[in-house]
Amino acid sequence: MPKLIFDLLYDIINEFHNDRKTLLSCLSVNKFWCEITVPILWRNPWNNLTVSNEKFLLNLLIKHLSDESRNNLKNQGIRFSLNSYKKPLFNYISFCKHLDLCRIHGLVIRSEMFIIYDEILRLFINENNKFTYLYIPLDFNRPIHLFPGFKFCLSDIEFLSCSTSLDKSILSGLIGMCKYIRKLELRIKFNEALELSLIKYARRIQSFSLTKSPNTTDFLSHLFNLTSLRLNGDYGEEWNCLKHLSLPFLQTLKIGGFIQAKYLANIIKSTKGYLNKINIDIDHHSDINNQRIIQAIYRNCPNLKRLKLEIKNNNISELEPLLRSCKYLNKLHILKRNNAITNWNNCLKVLSKSSPTNLSKFKFDCRDIDEFQLDSLELFFDNWKVRQPMILQFNFYINLNIKYKDFMRLIDKYKKKGNIKYFVIKSAI
Repeated sequence: MPKLIFDLLYDIINEFHNDRKTLLSCLSVNKFWCEITVPILWRNPWNNLTVSNEKFLLNLLIKHLSDESRNNLKNQGIRFSLNSYKKPLFNYISFCKHLDLCRIHGLVIRSEMFIIYDEILRLFINENNKFTYLYIPLDFNRPIHLFPGFKFCLSDIEFLSCSTSLDKSILSGLIGMCKYIRKLELRIKFNEALELSLIKYARRIQSFSLTKSPNTTDFLSHLFNLTSLRLNGDYGEEWNCLKHLSLPFLQTLKIGGFIQAKYLANIIKSTKGYLNKINIDIDHHSDINNQRIIQAIYRNCPNLKRLKLEIKNNNISELEPLLRSCKYLNKLHILKRNNAITNWNNCLKVLSKSSPTNLSKFKFDCRDIDEFQLDSLELFFDNWKVRQPMILQFNFYINLNIKYKDFMRLIDKYKKKGNIKYFVIKSAI
């Protein structure tokens, strides 16, 4: 087969690298398609892996074991089926670029074959493999830093997800390999040694995720080139490290838990108009603080495309300048927290009047459908007839009463008219 055709087919199949179902169907076309698809499928074999498929994957990994490893396990009481001695058609592990120790840990725990844990790890951690993504579980304590090939196979890591409470000997080994990391996801509090090492390479890091407030401010202040930031805080934590943080190239901001509004507003103000995705899922802000965040968004985010945010009842008037300023907004998710009251009828009026041309995807969180007046919904749908059809999702407690049935009839009416392209309800229960 000419290389040009091979390259073209590879590029086409690679477009479906996140679509496991399509990739699996490509395997059965013919041998040529199979040889192209297997490396793509095994680049991240953990992607969309279901519990029902875990046993199959574990059995396939066992087939990769050497005769020496198999005999050692056999001497320790492990019995293998005859099928497990049959060598696989490919060296599947050699194609893997995502080393997900969290999923491997889960495979072993659920199989109750704890004795094979280190043997499975050695299949991945050796001098024959190279990984770019590394995920380490919270309580991981296997001595992988002692495995031959540890430094070689992890020397090109670009993404690291781990807990800062990781065993010091493993952590010290990782510190020496930080120079290529561009995406970093840390859980629990900062480790001082890790922080000092990462500061050296901070300008290369483009994506950063952190749960719990760091002890110091030094590291975050060095993330000058960050394009994606995700923070999740616990109640009572003071995120002083965000006070003077400047992230001029930030494109994605995701916030959860308890983080002070004044700091979030400061981060948004420090960006230079690059922010295109904001997800703020918190439930303790006052009306004034909620207003502060909304105003920071519409004054500093002209290129915003996706927004997830609570809009408190007293701040619905702030929705109009937000919609007018963020002209590229195409997806809006309005949250509802605790027992807060939202005047959805006023909200729909503002959306009908001021939504930018590209906005067509909506998610609304509410307690139940009784919070909406059907005539307000009908007016909202009717006013949408000159726009591109909307994709609409409601999240509420489903109550099969008369109003719910009338609501569904209204939805069907405007689906038939073409005002609504796609509609879904997700129960809040």
